[in-house]
Amino acid sequence: MKITKNKVIALVLILIILAAAFWYGGNAPGLQGWNVSQTSRDSFSDTAGAPMGGQEVPISDDKSGENKTDNKEDKEKTKEPEKAEKAEETENIESKTAEDEKPAEKPEEIEVRPGGIEGGLSASDKVELAKELAGGSSSPGVEKGSKDYSESLGMVIDTVTGKDKYLTDPVPEGKPIPVEPQNTTITDVERTCTLSVRCDTILNNIDWLDPEKVELVPEDGVIFATKTVTFYEGESVFNVLHREMKKAKIHMEFMNTPMYNSVYIEGINNLYEFDCGELSGWMYKVNGWFPNYGCSRYQLKEGDIIEWVYTCDLGVDVGGFYSVGD
Repeated sequence: MKITKNKVIALVLILIILAAAFWYGGNAPGLQGWNVSQTSRDSFSDTAGAPMGGQEVPISDDKSGENKTDNKEDKEKTKEPEKAEKAEETENIESKTAEDEKPAEKPEEIEVRPGGIEGGLSASDKVELAKELAGGSSSPGVEKGSKDYSESLGMVIDTVTGKDKYLTDPVPEGKPIPVEPQNTTITDVERTCTLSVRCDTILNNIDWLDPEKVELVPEDGVIFATKTVTFYEGESVFNVLHREMKKAKIHMEFMNTPMYNSVYIEGINNLYEFDCGELSGWMYKVNGWFPNYGCSRYQLKEGDIIEWVYTCDLGVDVGGFYSVGD
């Protein structure tokens, strides 16, 4: 094809027109010297980069300009509530510390239980009480025991402890010494004695009784009315009680206490130790005397009068308080 001068001129004109159209008609930012406006960036931040709640974060091309100052002021404003919260927390801690340092309020007055014990008995105290009621007490009893008299009847008293090997004190003059069950022979010779079981002291301390046990207490407090019963020579108070309660179909529960080589009566007629106060339990007396040893060590004689009584006050309310000193 032959290129003529006119064709070249026409081609150049076309190129000039296209270049001019491109320059003035294009949309691309920067092609005509445009800059991205602050408004555009703010708008983008609102939709894609703003913190939760729409709080606007100022943006600036100048990294050391006004916006930094604004940010600093915003941070200071943010810190102010934090400082206030910390101050409040410190105040609360100081307040609590002050309360902790306050002297404890005077406790409410503790009601005195039967027997004058305040606040109740510990487990170890209850064990000691059980020993008292079992007759294994180390106290001398209402009547002062006689060492010479007890030894004259065969009771072996330790010179160090002042008691026998089962921790029993000497008995008062005129009273029988304990007889060990393992050394006893029971014959078929019949004897008689009287037996009674009562809990009338509970009627005077009914408020202390376990509510579930109220219906177990007879109106007159008599569980087993005074009755003449048969026993066999060599038997103990325990043997008679056990047999007669079984015959009368009256509940009875007991336990062996090896330390005192005796039986301890825990409950009769479902009335147990501690059911009516922490100084309560079963005690026995023979011919008006509360022995200072267990019921299975007391060997009966013809005509003995056995009384089982429920105490609410460690014997004080039944006349058998083991508190007299040497």
